[in-house]
Amino acid sequence: MRGIWAITGIALLVSGGLAYGQTRRPAAPGGADLQDPPPPVPPAIISRGENGRTVVRATRVDKPMQIDGKLDEAVYRDVQPISGLIQAVPANGEPSTEKTEAWIMFDENFFYVTGKCYESVSPDKWTANELRRDTNQLRQNDSFGVLIDTFHDRRNGYNFYANPIGGFADQIITDEGNPNTDWNPVWQIRTGRFDGGWTVEMAIPFKSIRYVAGTNQTWGVQLRRSIRRKNEWTHLTPMPQSNAGPGSIFRVSRAATLVGLDLPPVSSNIELKPYAISRLTTDKVRTPPLENDLAPAVGVDAKYGITANLTADITANTDFAQVEVDEQQLNLTRFSLQFPEKRDFFLEGRGIFDFGRGNATGGGGGGGGTGFGSGGNSSPTNSAPLLFYSRRIGLNSGRVIPIDVGGRLTGKVGKFSVGALNLETRGEDASSTPRTNFTVVRLKRDILRRSSIGAMITNRTESTLVPGASNQAYGVDGSFSFFQDLNLGGYYSKSDVNGRTTDNDSYQGRFDYSPDKWGVRFDYLEVGKNYNPEVGFTRRLDFDRSYASARYSPRPKRSKRVRKYTLESTFEYLVNGSGHLESRTNGGRFLTEFQNSDQFTVDVNDSYELLVKPFTVATGVVIPVGGYGFSDGTISYGFGQQRRASGSVALQLGQFYNGHIRAFTYSGGRVAVLKQWSVEPSLTLNKVTLPAGDFTTTILRTRTDYGFSPRMFISGLVQYSSADRVFSSNYRFRWEYQPGSELFVVYTDERDTTLQGFPGLKNRAFVVKVNKLLRF
Repeated sequence: MRGIWAITGIALLVSGGLAYGQTRRPAAPGGADLQDPPPPVPPAIISRGENGRTVVRATRVDKPMQIDGKLDEAVYRDVQPISGLIQAVPANGEPSTEKTEAWIMFDENFFYVTGKCYESVSPDKWTANELRRDTNQLRQNDSFGVLIDTFHDRRNGYNFYANPIGGFADQIITDEGNPNTDWNPVWQIRTGRFDGGWTVEMAIPFKSIRYVAGTNQTWGVQLRRSIRRKNEWTHLTPMPQSNAGPGSIFRVSRAATLVGLDLPPVSSNIELKPYAISRLTTDKVRTPPLENDLAPAVGVDAKYGITANLTADITANTDFAQVEVDEQQLNLTRFSLQFPEKRDFFLEGRGIFDFGRGNATGGGGGGGGTGFGSGGNSSPTNSAPLLFYSRRIGLNSGRVIPIDVGGRLTGKVGKFSVGALNLETRGEDASSTPRTNFTVVRLKRDILRRSSIGAMITNRTESTLVPGASNQAYGVDGSFSFFQDLNLGGYYSKSDVNGRTTDNDSYQGRFDYSPDKWGVRFDYLEVGKNYNPEVGFTRRLDFDRSYASARYSPRPKRSKRVRKYTLESTFEYLVNGSGHLESRTNGGRFLTEFQNSDQFTVDVNDSYELLVKPFTVATGVVIPVGGYGFSDGTISYGFGQQRRASGSVALQLGQFYNGHIRAFTYSGGRVAVLKQWSVEPSLTLNKVTLPAGDFTTTILRTRTDYGFSPRMFISGLVQYSSADRVFSSNYRFRWEYQPGSELFVVYTDERDTTLQGFPGLKNRAFVVKVNKLLRF
């Protein structure tokens, strides 16, 4: 509880000293390209400027709208619709090939957005094959959506969209990127059809978003429609071609201005979500082992809106049993793998806690900031450490460490983004984990038009390096975005633990120029030998790394098949702390993007690796100390995700250290058996021959999902990894029986395939969890 009081103190200080004096931020200054045209004069709804800036007037309705997708209320006849969406791709700046009409309205309780999407083809040719909420596949469907920038800071916003069959998604956008798809507000959405297209009605309660109350308020707003059979993305305002695709909506600074909003007072906005859980567990790895151990439990999450844009969260006896298990990953490197965070408590507000990543809306395919993803050896994301990696909390050695209590403060105060997090975890004998307190404090200030500077501090009371000691880490970072395609940034950070106070820092500087046709990137990174933020993540230590890339991406004007070619060259040079070359990679890529979203790619790499100690690459296979030069090539073809059957097939051939590698990968696979049922297979197969021995590694995974409705689905994930010879399965049923209230039924197990007969059980759990949202 010690850290909870600290966060409470921060909340009171901020709210008392600054937040209650917050006023609506005006439109960002700084050039004619941001000057809005005069607001539309009633009955006009929209006015457009020659510079592409747009102003829309919201319509007040006297009684609640009926959300049924039928568009039969009088307002749809009496009020002029918003129209004239503009292509980002394929024909940048041209009118959309399919007509779209939209209405933006509000009353005392709801903000309404309606879209009427005309289609020139029959419904069987539409792309609508996903019903589940918030899935990646939904972004590959036909869709209509809205982004609202409720504080009009041209950086942050809420995104809502839906497809023709009623599948829907919601996101929080932070700093024109970092989309949080695990934010699940309460709102209503219904779709319908008419002769010649489809409709969508959205009703967003003001209680579900943050805003400043008062008359004649100004927001930012963007409308977007995707027509996936044409790979066409259209918006209310012009978008740069380099920023097209599913991420185009994140460019909040390009949104239109929404005026005429008379907004109700902000409610106290208190949310309680108590839960009850019953868990039946068998764990044969634990000492002593558990056999069908029944463990009921209760807990609660609470949320309080301190100010219009500052939220406090408290969690007690936190449980993440409903979260899907990790997907197996193949690792043929000497360094640790980074797994994505999936737990809701850590995902909400995560954009504020990003450190040193920079703007996430890089264009042209030239690369954006560092993130949670992983790529090839030449990827800049591979080596940069993270000052805060939430999976350090509540997980250790593959085991769940119970969280007793925790608190979080997130939001914005004027030009400052604020984030504070404190959690207390119990001890856990099986993984030898002591009781530990974790604290993270983040402060970031907006500067210029699309830039920011910030600082972060983390603390862990029980170090994993020095028993009985604590670990602290701290740093400053900056991200500077100019024009539409120029991004600069960097950070400086240090860690501190007893006895490790020298060579304990890390810093990075980067330059990224990514217009649509050309692109260059330069990146320099240094990580000290004793740099180890223990609430963060470090892939490797003790090195200086230089990285450069150059890209040429022409769009053939007369081709009916090819949309874009990309030719890219990369260079990575990594020197260890002794001044010796440890890693070098020269890479080349040629990519062809077709009009139908398919992609054909050829990658070649020439690499050098210095092993200063033996590398155990597989069981019983050790590569000795020495320097190794090797080359390889990969050919891949990706089928557009809007297809009924999609996925990417890749074949890699070449050298691997002092041997050879042959690899086959089928990733991102998906077959839409029915509109509500999909199967997602994937396979990774590597055959490696070395003087020290030959080995084959295999990862086989299949996921299946059936959506009864957008708020009810059942899913299964089964996977096998030859590296540890473990077969695992995870089955989940989720039902949002009331908006914000859920029932989960989950079964998961792991089995050892080295045992004779049916694979021997390692652990198993059957969980039933129910929660209830209470709003005040």
